[in-house]
Amino acid sequence: MSPARTVLIVGGGVSGNALAVLLRRAGVGVDLVELSPDGNVQGSGITLQGNALRVLREVGVWEEVRRAGFGFDTLGLIAPDGTVLHVAEDIRTGGPDLPATMGMGRPDLQRALAGAARAGGARVRLGCTVQSLEQDGDGVDVRLTDGTAARYDLVVAADGLGSPTRALIGIDDRPEPTGMGIWRVTAPRPAGVERTDLAYGGPAFIAGYCPTGEDSLYAYLVEPKRDRAELPPASYAEEMRRLAAGYGGAWKEIAASITDSSRINYTWFHRLLVEGPWHRGRVVLVGDAAHACPPTLAQGAAMSLEDALVLAELLTARADWDGELFAAYRERRMPRVRMVVENSVQLGRWLMDGVRDADVPGLIGRTMAVLSERP
Repeated sequence: MSPARTVLIVGGGVSGNALAVLLRRAGVGVDLVELSPDGNVQGSGITLQGNALRVLREVGVWEEVRRAGFGFDTLGLIAPDGTVLHVAEDIRTGGPDLPATMGMGRPDLQRALAGAARAGGARVRLGCTVQSLEQDGDGVDVRLTDGTAARYDLVVAADGLGSPTRALIGIDDRPEPTGMGIWRVTAPRPAGVERTDLAYGGPAFIAGYCPTGEDSLYAYLVEPKRDRAELPPASYAEEMRRLAAGYGGAWKEIAASITDSSRINYTWFHRLLVEGPWHRGRVVLVGDAAHACPPTLAQGAAMSLEDALVLAELLTARADWDGELFAAYRERRMPRVRMVVENSVQLGRWLMDGVRDADVPGLIGRTMAVLSERP
């Protein structure tokens, strides 16, 4: 493969930055554009399963992630009053030398990946994105919103759930709400909280928290989605405290710390799975631009990272960057991604429908067994 090849990555999130690192390592020229002026360094916390950590290690940021986050190997199921009902050993989907789960601040993960992309030689521009593109059999002519233009051998749409690039190339799939909304907040970590604990039932469908560092965690409450126009951002702290008040144990301390509405994030759960080809000519989708699911299995970032790993592997191993390569990428990813999307949605549907005898442990166990295999 000629080292003169160039790729434009649209979107500087998890998949975009990981792909930039892997392609630069192989000598590919990489430009990365990110619409957010601050480089998308925002959000509360993130839960990373072992299969995500496996990719982060291959990208070269595992040690930074390990230092910034909090690893653990068990999952607690608790009653709304805080009583521990069961503690399960998590499957180490990334292999025996990585934790089953790592919690960390989402901004910390973003900084690690963005720093690695820049250190690897990716040319990064913030505050701009694709305005238009025209392609032929050999490349893509791109005009950016900052007025510059260039030609690339490949354009990768890593610009998220609402991907403008996906729409620009005529892929009409759009994300659909699943019926749930989630409140997220960062908070001090109460003494004794050393794993994720989940309570099903109470004022919300799910009340959970995940340690993200020596002194921090992020907490979340999942409920039926609401009209966001009726939720003034200034009311977020009061509303989340109201929901949290229905839970005991560590939630008492967590709820008391929820005072700053600007630190709270409220979003809906969405489902997306592009059923047709994930490319048009020399423009290809990765991550949330191709698929997204509720975080009920904590696999969103993992699937995006695996996309980047598989696409980079194919691009650096094959001489021809053509439709056959992009079809092979989709065919390799689709069964795994479909399983995660459908199972994540199913877990949420059981909760919304009030199914009491659902085989939640079985579904999770079967999914994690598959994810233990390399993508």
